[in-house]
Amino acid sequence: MAGRDLRTLFSTNDRQLEATEAFTNRQAQWELVAAALAEHLRHVAEPGFDVEDLERPRNNVIVFHGVGGIGKTTLSRKLEAALAGADQRPAQWGEPAWSGERILPVRIDLSRSAGASFEDLVLTIRAALAELGRPLPAFDIALRRYWEAQHPGESLEEYLSRGGLAVRFGKAMPQQMQSALSDVAQALLLPGTVGSAVGALTGALVRALRDRRQTVRALAGCARLEDLLEAEPDLDALSFYPHLLAWELAQLPADKKTVPVVLLDTFEDVGDRTHRDLERLIQRVVWLMPNVFFVVTGRSRLQWADPGLQGQLDYTGPVAWPGLSAPTGGLPAARTARPAAGHGRQVLVGDFSPEDCDDHLARRLTRNGRPLISADVRRVITDRSHGLPLYLDLAVMRFLELRRSGHTPVPADFDHDFPALISRTLSDLTPDERHVLRSVALLDSFDLALATAAAGLRHEAPAMRLIERPFVRENPFGLWPYHLHGLIRSTIRSADDHADDRWSSRDWERAAARALAALGAQWQDHTGRDRILLVGCLRQGLALARDFRLDLGWLTDAAWSYVGDSVWEPIAPPTRPDTDAALETPTDALVELLAALARRQHEHRSITASRLAAVTRAALLPPDVHEMAVYYLAKAQRDLGDSAGSRAGMQLVADGDGRLAPAARRGLVHLARLAGDFPTALATAQALGWAGRQDRVEGDILWPHGDMQRAAAAYATARDQAEHHGVAGERATSQAQRALVLAFTDPDRADDELHLAEQYLTGLDLRATGFTLRIAALVRDAGTLPGLEAARALRAEIRAAGITAAEAVLELALAFHHAVAGETDKVRAVIARLNELARAGDYSYYADIAHYMAGLPLPTSTTARWIDSEDRTRARWHGLVAARRMQTDPAQ
Repeated sequence: MAGRDLRTLFSTNDRQLEATEAFTNRQAQWELVAAALAEHLRHVAEPGFDVEDLERPRNNVIVFHGVGGIGKTTLSRKLEAALAGADQRPAQWGEPAWSGERILPVRIDLSRSAGASFEDLVLTIRAALAELGRPLPAFDIALRRYWEAQHPGESLEEYLSRGGLAVRFGKAMPQQMQSALSDVAQALLLPGTVGSAVGALTGALVRALRDRRQTVRALAGCARLEDLLEAEPDLDALSFYPHLLAWELAQLPADKKTVPVVLLDTFEDVGDRTHRDLERLIQRVVWLMPNVFFVVTGRSRLQWADPGLQGQLDYTGPVAWPGLSAPTGGLPAARTARPAAGHGRQVLVGDFSPEDCDDHLARRLTRNGRPLISADVRRVITDRSHGLPLYLDLAVMRFLELRRSGHTPVPADFDHDFPALISRTLSDLTPDERHVLRSVALLDSFDLALATAAAGLRHEAPAMRLIERPFVRENPFGLWPYHLHGLIRSTIRSADDHADDRWSSRDWERAAARALAALGAQWQDHTGRDRILLVGCLRQGLALARDFRLDLGWLTDAAWSYVGDSVWEPIAPPTRPDTDAALETPTDALVELLAALARRQHEHRSITASRLAAVTRAALLPPDVHEMAVYYLAKAQRDLGDSAGSRAGMQLVADGDGRLAPAARRGLVHLARLAGDFPTALATAQALGWAGRQDRVEGDILWPHGDMQRAAAAYATARDQAEHHGVAGERATSQAQRALVLAFTDPDRADDELHLAEQYLTGLDLRATGFTLRIAALVRDAGTLPGLEAARALRAEIRAAGITAAEAVLELALAFHHAVAGETDKVRAVIARLNELARAGDYSYYADIAHYMAGLPLPTSTTARWIDSEDRTRARWHGLVAARRMQTDPAQ
């Protein structure tokens, strides 16, 4: 299935180079054609099938559409060869179910470069049927009459020879037509030479048909022959003559029965959505030949099933073309033996898989049977191609061009865009469609409103036409349903554009500004809280503002909304090649800020602190957003044990009295708590209110005292307030803390609280809260843990994250377990680890609590300032251990 690639052969002097037109397997498409053709054969063989029934729906067409360069023409050629004979069909394509039938493939190139007219289409079909070896008098007489009227003095035989049809199909057609005319003349007892009396012959035949003479009874069975012969022999009449061909095919004896398969390639050149004159004529051919199967390949779907085209085409709507009314988004039916009757006949030709790309490149250029293009180069080309065959072909030509210059191609040579892809994509678009295409190339995904606004147009029609193109893909479940083919998008944005209407850098900047404004309008106009819309607008908006150095505008308010929910989805656009460059614009700083906040759930806190410190040093952000960077830097410093740095940052934000001032005051409370100054922490917490998360902070202060019931109640209040305000992250965090404190007192109840917390955490990216849940599960099972493997793994994860507070709580949970089990030596080992964590001064009271649990005396006086007293705190913790011992071993 590979021919000589002449273009490649004539691109090099290397005679050892073997260049072939490597045809990568399209088995899925073959299976669809085979199944649809088998269904067609069953249909035309049914007793009730009538070729002259002009009202029955048509299912005699299948359409393969896709972007330019996807391989539709190659597919059309290979289908023609496979239908012509088993020896031309790839072995992997398999034997079709209709292998015993006589199939006659006829491929017609409708491209402008081929210069085929509608006359040529009709003549090609008739010339191909010459293989039947018999005249087709009903059609032949009508065609001869048309030819003499429209081409006076021009020989049909010479025309066929000049157009190549005589070479392609032989010279039997003119002889068969002459024979048909002679036979009819003889039957009508007409004198003279038939060739010079076609008009007289036609008139005599019409009269004979009208009089129902026995001499023309064979033709009398064609009910509409008389009407067609009496009609003016113009192009419009010619488009109805295929009905006569269909009728002649139906009259063939059983041993001559043949089913033509007409392959119409490059259908996009038939016309456009405004000028459908040629399309109307071709559609008539398909409709009037229901016993012929048609395979259409082109860039766009056929719209024949659209009832809105009534009046532009003769036969429209889903009833007329049931198989064309439900397009498939790829090849879902490719592996089925038989597609559902009448459905799935509009098939998007998909991109090559990476494996197919590599296979194509490996077989395209060879020397001594070995691939000329190395595996590492093939890998880069495959990655860049997005599976588009045209890109592979262009890359092969670049490979040869590099070799001609004396350079050995290396992978870096193919980090390259091809402007030819742009010209192929734009070739059949209107100016407005080209404008919209360039505009949406700025967007990851879009809808009609967004595309129209980005293009700066007042009407959606160009965008509506554009989304029907095969390089626009649809995901009906996406926030914005449409996106460009990946390679088309990247090429339009980055390749040198030599089109007449190419954009300047200023044009791109203006389009980016329009797109950014449109995204902001969609987010700001939406009523209610829509987290998905917020994140989607931010992701696309940040990329546009960063790449084109646009003002922040609505992005600052969106950033505050993003931070306010504490969900932390990945938000930053892809990193640019100059990622190591210093921050230069406010958008650079905002992108880095939000990226650091989202990534802190997956990176060590020291990395987060370093990134946020760089943002604060750059001082590029507006004052309120700058405070956001300072606040979260202070949080990271607190997690790392840098209390002094954290306190300075928190105080700065609190004194600024901005949006994060309540959160900063909460941060100061946490710092006081970590230092063991609980009275100061509690007094400050009671003035925080909801904005400062007062109830959760009070729970954080109460549970180190062993006062679990009051802490659980405070966390429940905090959870309910967060739910009321729609803050998902705060709700999950408060519920996780509630599960932790109840795990110390009531394992059964804690189990339910843990399940609820897990539900709240679903879909959120809160690493520290996830650690809290896993620690709570260890506390729930304290005294009965079969082993500590899970605790060791959790400790490693917490250390990798750099969250000291979580590690301290984990050690406290282990101390509780060992105390319940009476393992005093292991409690002392935990105390040693807690003292190591407290070397910087914070978390020292955690070691005190471990002593309290095991009933061990403190080696020195505690530095913690408890709310009530040390004795009461000791009693509560020791009481929790005693109660758990009774639960695990009632005999005690």
